[in-house]
Amino acid sequence: MYKTHFGLNSQPFGLTPDTQFFCELPSHLEALNVLLIALHNGEGFIKITGDVGTGKTMLCRKLLNELPEPFETAYIPNPHLPPVGLLMAIADEMSIEYSRHIGQNGLMKLINDFLINSAVNGKKPVLIIDEAQSMSIETLEALRLITNLETEKQKLLQIVLFGQPELDEQLHNKAIRQLRQRITFSYALKPLTPQNVADYIRHRLRIAGMGNLSIFSGLAIQAMHHYSRGIPRLVNILANKAMLSAYGKGHSSVGVKQVYLAAMDTEDTNTKFKLFGFRKRYLLLLLLAIAGYLWIPMASIL
Repeated sequence: MYKTHFGLNSQPFGLTPDTQFFCELPSHLEALNVLLIALHNGEGFIKITGDVGTGKTMLCRKLLNELPEPFETAYIPNPHLPPVGLLMAIADEMSIEYSRHIGQNGLMKLINDFLINSAVNGKKPVLIIDEAQSMSIETLEALRLITNLETEKQKLLQIVLFGQPELDEQLHNKAIRQLRQRITFSYALKPLTPQNVADYIRHRLRIAGMGNLSIFSGLAIQAMHHYSRGIPRLVNILANKAMLSAYGKGHSSVGVKQVYLAAMDTEDTNTKFKLFGFRKRYLLLLLLAIAGYLWIPMASIL
């Protein structure tokens, strides 16, 4: 609705994981580097965790696009499946043909045969699982069994788990302690800092074709960080609503008021009053303004 008003070519703050808008923020770039290094080193299990909305799926899609040959990727976006269901999903991703009544052991053999054949042909299969916290203990154990196949020098299948912090709780179950010990690289995505939020917003505006990258005021950026708690998904929602509000009023820039209204209209935002947050700056500015207002009459009397 506001693309023409702000001179945009596309929607800058959509919620779909469009890798065109991937922003090389310190935490996300570090996580991507960890993934690439670990995979090139032939590590078995790699784990990336982060709270809801911190950009795990975007990072996952970026990894899928970044891996060059001889890597071959299989992607499971929803692993909330029984063990045999997960094996079927993996076989489907690897284009392995099988009978629907084959059973778990039969599927395991077909997958193992596929992995051996891939190794012979110089391929490096990588299984990427999003929302891994939804997997049951039994399904996680079935996943571990797939990785038992290895040569003297390398694993024949590498697995990357993306999940919410609940995944760590799952992995502390004694029943799957063998899987936990096989996780050689792990990284936790961090919330954005105020400077990260500013860089993130400007990056997405630039990719969307915006000429003026400073349409969000400095205080609006601070407010965005406070209300979103540094969570990229909430930043997207607030920025989109704030721009809509500015567009509705015919404004060419976005201020604190528009961000505040967006936050009041959005679930899960940090709307608690904080004296020691960005609101402290407002209080200080207000006190300075009042002091200046009172000082001018006093100075004239003296």
